[in-house]
Formats: sequence, C-alpha cells, structure tokens
Amino acid sequence: MVKGFSTYCTIITKIFFVKDKDYRKKHLAGWILLLLLQALITGFNIFEMSKKQLYTLEFKVRCSPNILWDFLSSTTGLQEWFADKIDIWEDVWSFSWGDGEPDKAKVVDQEENKFIRYRWLHMDKAEYFEFRIAKTEISSQTILIITDFAEKSEIKDASQLWEYQTKELFHRLGS
Repeated sequence: MVKGFSTYCTIITKIFFVKDKDYRKKHLAGWILLLLLQALITGFNIFEMSKKQLYTLEFKVRCSPNILWDFLSSTTGLQEWFADKIDIWEDVWSFSWGDGEPDKAKVVDQEENKFIRYRWLHMDKAEYFEFRIAKTEISSQTILIITDFAEKSEIKDASQLWEYQTKELFHRLGS
C-alpha cells in the first residue's frame, strides 16, 4: 500500500510541475482520483502514513483483582513497576524514567477494579494504553490484559517491553 501511495505521489508531483497547463489540467485530477480510490479500497489513510496498530497482551496474575487494581491505577502502585516517579497535577499524570523529561498522560476512562485507560498527551488522541482486569470463567484466574498502540514493525519490541515491565509487576505482587 505504501509503495502504491508513494508512486502515485511521485506521478502527481511530476504532473504538477509540467509547464503545459492543458496537460496538467487533463492528467492531474485523474491521478489524484486514482490515489484517493486506492486509499478508499485498501483502507489506507493517506493523511496518516505512520498510523499505529492496536495490539493486546494477556498475562495470568496470581493475586486478587483488588490488589492488582492498586498497582495499575495509583501513583504508588505504578511507581513499584512501571515508572521511576509519577506525579499528578490537575489530572495530568507525569511519568518519569531516569533523568529524562517526564511523559505526560491523562486518564481518559476507568471503571474501578475493571480497567483504566491512559492517553499520552504527545500521541494521537485515538491512541491509548489500557490495563484491564478479567477473570477466567472456569478457574477464576485473574488476567491482566494490556492494550497499546505501536507501529506494525515495532509491535514485537513493544510487546517485549511490556513483558519485561509485567515481570517486575509480578515480582512486586509476589506472584
């Protein structure tokens, strides 16, 4: 899809700079229409070339949902495993790692002991990361479901980072 998009853009750019106005009028609109049709058919968003994809990870947790909730939704709980330091000021959560600048997020939705959804302020408004607590029907095992966004080529690395982070969480939980 991206190759087709860039090919169309190259052709449109070349046509746009042709000195013959009649040629430009005749061909430019057709190529733009083809570009838009390809985007419509393939579902490719021509305005967001680096659109991130939603992915989820599931982890079995040996603790009660109430205890897990505290580690996912409070500054003290998150500081145990997710970030070095977390501050909240006027509903903006500042997550700090090491000496770097803090990343800021807001809680955009939550239901106590069920899920909490954060949105990084520097990211697209449609993107978020979410911690959801579920229980299996048969064994009543607590499950942590993490939902996040990443570039398709970065999902594996992002998943490995979450796996590392959750190992630290499980260590703190004693599970």
